[in-house]
Amino acid sequence: MSREYYRPWRHLAAAARDLGSSIKSDKDKFQVNLDVQHFSPEEISVKTADGYFVVEEKHEEKKDQHGYISRQFTRRYALPEGCTPETVESRLSSDGVLTVTAPRKVPLAVQGERKVPIAQTGPVRKEVTDQSNGDKAQ
Repeated sequence: MSREYYRPWRHLAAAARDLGSSIKSDKDKFQVNLDVQHFSPEEISVKTADGYFVVEEKHEEKKDQHGYISRQFTRRYALPEGCTPETVESRLSSDGVLTVTAPRKVPLAVQGERKVPIAQTGPVRKEVTDQSNGDKAQ
């Protein structure tokens, strides 16, 4: 007799490895950092749509040391009150951290869709590590 067992520690272990992702929300801005080092800049898109911003990443099947792999994911974040789609910005560091920022302003109607350009920057791994330890990095 074969049974499927629920193993919640599998999900906890995966979450613990995801140190490159964090969300910061304060009175001035809403910010998300995502570890996207497995994707090239051309494989990443950020857009706003209907009160959300959406990060999509996809690369076709590639050969690696173990065989072939393809990756794809979509993350959708609700824009908090006071953030407008027109002010959403994104930056991709040279070490593979995508930072999407939405400054808080006076609330406006949130409709339609807008493609958000991704600016490429230098490394930010130290900043992500400091934030994950509860320290504030500048």
